[in-house]
Amino acid sequence: MAPSRSRRSVALLAFGLLALGPLVAGCTSGAASTRSTRSPSTLQSGPTTSTPTVPSAVPSAAQTGAAQTVGRSVTVLGSGDVLIHPQLWEQAAADSTAAGKPGGYDFGPMYAGISAITRGVDLATCEMESPLAPPEGPFTGWPDFSSPPQVLTALKAVGYSSCTTASNHSIDQGEAGVTRTLNELDAAGLRHTGSARSAAEAAKPMIITTRNGVKIAQLAYAFGFNGQQLPAGKPWLANETDVPTILAAAHRAKLAGADIVVLSMHWGVEYSHTATALQQSEAAQLLASPDIDVILGDHPHVVEPFQQIHGKWVIYSMGNQISRHADPVPASREGVMPVFTFTEVAPHVWKTTRVQADVTWMQFAPAFRLIDVAQGLADPATTPAQRADLQGALTRVTGYVNAMGAGAAGLQVN
Repeated sequence: MAPSRSRRSVALLAFGLLALGPLVAGCTSGAASTRSTRSPSTLQSGPTTSTPTVPSAVPSAAQTGAAQTVGRSVTVLGSGDVLIHPQLWEQAAADSTAAGKPGGYDFGPMYAGISAITRGVDLATCEMESPLAPPEGPFTGWPDFSSPPQVLTALKAVGYSSCTTASNHSIDQGEAGVTRTLNELDAAGLRHTGSARSAAEAAKPMIITTRNGVKIAQLAYAFGFNGQQLPAGKPWLANETDVPTILAAAHRAKLAGADIVVLSMHWGVEYSHTATALQQSEAAQLLASPDIDVILGDHPHVVEPFQQIHGKWVIYSMGNQISRHADPVPASREGVMPVFTFTEVAPHVWKTTRVQADVTWMQFAPAFRLIDVAQGLADPATTPAQRADLQGALTRVTGYVNAMGAGAAGLQVN
């Protein structure tokens, strides 16, 4: 579909910032595009205006520097499962041939439709559901995935900075599969968290510094590995969920200098739009920590609610990003890409000041394409049948994400 010519703007939502009036008013939406997250926020605010208790006192350099960072903001985007079934790598092969490169795999056309969103944030992270195969294959689908690493080229091209690798399929291809997956991510220039090649790698927090100097740590954990056990003596190979372990890792990340910690959780029940009692309990425990700022959920292959807890957010499931299940019901073709704006409201104190959900749809015909629903609905070239699919997805997903009060708490759905 052709790019849209207009997009809905997203309203700024302030959460608990009553004491900051002028600072909050200074937040920038950043972009020339009408979609407010399409270029990174780079707030610039002068020193605080509070009067020293001793009029002649001169602030230290450290105090002045800290004051000058207040008002910075950063945008973080999450997205659903990258789950490459055979029909998708067949489409990538066809697209490569059409581009004059027979024998290759080109996922670029499949991902092109979301680039305006993913390129317009400070950090975009993907969920790499399956281990990666050698570039020449062989590739396999369910139940033991081994996916084309060529998908990473497309992810990097549309603006992704990192991928999580903790899922129930993490060790489908054993230790060799974990090592190969991380090597391929390194080669593509994508950071990663959730599995590791050594204890030393697992112990080191993964922190990305954005263009305006904000340090974002990412953690990722999975509920288990489809009954497979991690090799003896190598618990670091893939991260298995344990709340005390996660809390300790988040604290280490903050001690290592992270301003914000983004936690990805592979959890829940497949094909259920309802967060389980366990998901809700774990979310409440984790978000009670001052060291965890947001939770991005995956695994159910359908969208589940957003919820605000302790002034922070959990997305219980973002659904699928790209997939083609054997029983491709509409729910497994839907996904959301949440975008969070975090603002520094005091030195080293960050708050969520805006949250939005961009809805996606996996188009099957005439070709497999990941569609930004808002863009598709705004495009006059969209056919009536396509428009019906997109409007249906938007209506359903809006209901799912708001089922636990997210709309009243400020979530904007696009």
